[in-house]
Amino acid sequence: MPPRSEEPRRDATGSRRGSSRGASDRQVPPRSNGERAAGERGGESGIGGISDARAYTPRGRTIREGGATAAAGRAEQRRTPRSNRSQDPFRPALQVLDGGRAAAARGGGRQGAAARRDGGTGRTTVVRTVTPRTPRGEEAEPPRRRVTDPRRQDRGGPRRPARKPPRPPKLADPARRLRLGTALVMAMFVAIGIRLVVLQTVDTPAYADGGMADRLRTVQLPAPRGAIYDRNDAALAHSVEARYVYADPTRVEDIEATARTLSPMLGISASELAEKMQPRKRINGVDSRFEYLARGVDIDRAREIMKLELPGIYTQRDERREVPGYDLAANLIGFTSPDMIGLEGLEARYDDLLHGEDGERTFEIGLGAPIPSGYSRTTPAKPGSSMVLTIDRDLQFMTQRILSEQAKAAQASTAAAIVLDVRTGEVLAQASQPTYNAARPQASEPTDREDAATSFVVDPGSVHKAITFGAALQEGVITPDTSFPVSNAIRKGDTWFPDTHFANGRRMSVAGMMAYSSNVGTIQIADKLGPERLIDYQRRFGLGKPTGVGMPGEAGGRLLPLSEWSDSSHGSVPIGHSVDATPLQMAAAYAAIANDGTYIQPHLVKETIDPQGNRTPAEAPATRPVLSPENAKALRTILEAVTTVENATGLAAAIPGYRVAGKTGTGWRLVDGKKQPGDVASFIGMAPAENPRYVIAVFVHSPSGGGGKVAAPAFRDIMTFTLRHFKVPPSSEPAPKFTVFP
Repeated sequence: MPPRSEEPRRDATGSRRGSSRGASDRQVPPRSNGERAAGERGGESGIGGISDARAYTPRGRTIREGGATAAAGRAEQRRTPRSNRSQDPFRPALQVLDGGRAAAARGGGRQGAAARRDGGTGRTTVVRTVTPRTPRGEEAEPPRRRVTDPRRQDRGGPRRPARKPPRPPKLADPARRLRLGTALVMAMFVAIGIRLVVLQTVDTPAYADGGMADRLRTVQLPAPRGAIYDRNDAALAHSVEARYVYADPTRVEDIEATARTLSPMLGISASELAEKMQPRKRINGVDSRFEYLARGVDIDRAREIMKLELPGIYTQRDERREVPGYDLAANLIGFTSPDMIGLEGLEARYDDLLHGEDGERTFEIGLGAPIPSGYSRTTPAKPGSSMVLTIDRDLQFMTQRILSEQAKAAQASTAAAIVLDVRTGEVLAQASQPTYNAARPQASEPTDREDAATSFVVDPGSVHKAITFGAALQEGVITPDTSFPVSNAIRKGDTWFPDTHFANGRRMSVAGMMAYSSNVGTIQIADKLGPERLIDYQRRFGLGKPTGVGMPGEAGGRLLPLSEWSDSSHGSVPIGHSVDATPLQMAAAYAAIANDGTYIQPHLVKETIDPQGNRTPAEAPATRPVLSPENAKALRTILEAVTTVENATGLAAAIPGYRVAGKTGTGWRLVDGKKQPGDVASFIGMAPAENPRYVIAVFVHSPSGGGGKVAAPAFRDIMTFTLRHFKVPPSSEPAPKFTVFP
């Protein structure tokens, strides 16, 4: 704001308004009557100029009144307008608000005011007298009454009314505002208090549960899978504690570097690991925070990984299935998935028994760690039960080794060997070729994992002749002493069935027919027996349906219904053609002959062991009579001719010191009912023949070769080890002498 000028302001005529100089000090132009009247009104009360405002003194007196006071003996102080304005800037305004009454009291005394020219500069100096304050103890002089000028009452004309001083602005009542604010604050606190009470009493469960869900974590407690033992409690497959390694893709910082670091430690390619660590969305649209990198990792290796402190890489408790024997009984045992679910073999068949029930632990977590006094609930895991097989580990090992060597020598594509306990029906060994490493099943082919003993469907061939002879003995068609002429071939329908050992029409004993595997003699016996009774005994011996040994996917074979028989079927069926059977079915049939004519269902499970260690024997196998003990013994004697008669087909199966009864066979392999190239050589026998303990069946699918050359040597080696392993004493009596052509 610019400083106020010291010059008095001029009116419209150019004269200085409020000047204290007289008429003699300046030239005044002549005025009209109206102008004079206006000039006279200019001296009236309420029309004071700015000079009058400047003449204001602290006590509201004019300079004239101040001069009278000074005459009373008080000190007079002079101040210039500038210094006066700087100390009290409101004095001019207050003078104006006073309505010019001080100027009116002075009347025409403006010419006699103490105004003078200052040094010829043309400025007018206004001298103001300020009445000093009354010292303490002295009585202040009372203010003078204002005397109305009588001359003003005689003036005519309109008079301008005095201005009323403006009312000061009305201030708000602070007490009222304070009361209103207090009321609002109190209302707010009351509302908050009510809401807190509602939250703590009414809505507590809902809000507590809602917050609890965000803090709860659930950890699965895997149930240890039950073990699989052999008959002597030696572990064939069992579970061990391990670790799984997983990644949180949202926290992995450098995928490529992390994959390169973990690749040699996990044995997985870096590209595969990098793919697993890539960020991805779940089905519900949420970012995946868990991706398996490896399962069944050794505990020591997992610790090494955790020491690296790789961002987003973690480990947790896991379980790994171990098969100590690798390929030992692998085709029987099968394998599990990384989640410990049985996929093949006995692992799959008895998965419900072995798996158990997983537990879980649910707890409250805060700042990445469990809250000590927070919510916690644990459901213990229930371990799976274990099972004890009838398999003997040592015998299984030797059976697999012998079969593998023989299959390799014969260039066989498939082979099977079964060892049965005649008295109990227990499977002591069950080998397949090819086989695989059950500890690393991923590297194997599906055909390598098949159990040939239960899935290898064959046309058994001449090993079926024992069933035909047994049915004929039981039905009285023949006796051990029966003999009749046998030609070199026989025709059934449009098919000729020749013999490999020509009798040239001579009379041949039934023992000779068995020793030389006579097709003609067997067909002639079947003609006397009849097809209906032959089919009946096939069923009694267990053909045409699965044995129920316990293996998943066991084939049942097929018997040719009588309605489907052709003329040639009367020649093919008795000698083991047009019949579908598995090696285990044929072994069980021979076990019935060895067990005095009583069929016992073969089985692999001996007993189960619950988590508390209690043992429960397996369900007793089904049994049924097939032959009388006398006829069964007679048939066993006839079968001894195969390994004792000169030039017989099974001489390679003979074991020094033991009487052996059995039969060779040459059949075909069938796939979807179609004959495959090559021959299926077989030999099924029992020992000691006078009191059989074990039955062994060997089947080998090779490009060529009969049972006497391919299968019989393998039988001999396996039976020799079996008898010695179980400490079976040698036969006390030699085998009987047989007459082939009486």
